Order: sequence, then structure tokens, then C-alpha cells
Amino acid sequence: MAARLLFRLSVRAAGTCRAAVPAFTRGMSAGGIPTDEEQATGMEKIVMRAMRDGTDPYNMLKPKEYAGSLEDPHLVPSITNKRIVGCVCEEDNTVVAWFWLHQGEPQRCPSCGAHYKLVPHELPH
Repeated sequence: MAARLLFRLSVRAAGTCRAAVPAFTRGMSAGGIPTDEEQATGMEKIVMRAMRDGTDPYNMLKPKEYAGSLEDPHLVPSITNKRIVGCVCEEDNTVVAWFWLHQGEPQRCPSCGAHYKLVPHELPH
């Protein structure tokens, strides 16, 4: 019982002897919590800006559907003057027809005859 009484007195004494410590202010208290775009840096910021503007800098989105004819070929972006392309000629086919696509006129898939055209693509950095 005496131990409890001494403990309570020491807690009260410690509480009254403390000096007033100013409360810390947070840096974000004035503007709130920053958004993802405000915190992003580097490549993440470039990608977020591009997605906001509606562009796709790294071909992360599904490509637009093309007819695959000579007038409306499938567009294949590339940073060089040639690229290897794989064509799944039929929907249920398990074999991929691989061929080199060179810059210039549209080229046909050797298996199904779909047309592909290489278009230049520049990376944003």
C-alpha cells in the first residue's frame, strides 16, 4: 500500500515539474497530405504526366486494333530501323510466326498475310 502511494506521488510530482514543451508542427499541416503526383520523381513522374496527358511513353497500354490490311497495317513502334515481330495468326493457334520487320513499306506476315508497318518511337529520356 505504501508503494502505491509513493508511486502516485512521484507520478504527480513528475507531471507538475515538467517544463512546457512546445508542440511540434508538421511540415504538411499547412497544405495537407501531398498527392502521388506531387511526391513522384524521376521516371515515375514522367510516366504519370504522360498518362495524365493521354500518351503512352513505354507502350504499357493495349495497342490500338488495326485491320491488318495493306491500307491499315498493324503499327509496330521501334527505336531502331528493324524489329522482330511475333504473329499469332489464328485465335486458338499455339504457334507464333516470328519475322523481322524493317522500316519502310508495310510487310506481310509469312504465315497469315497480315500487314505490319514499323513506325519510329522515341523514348522520353
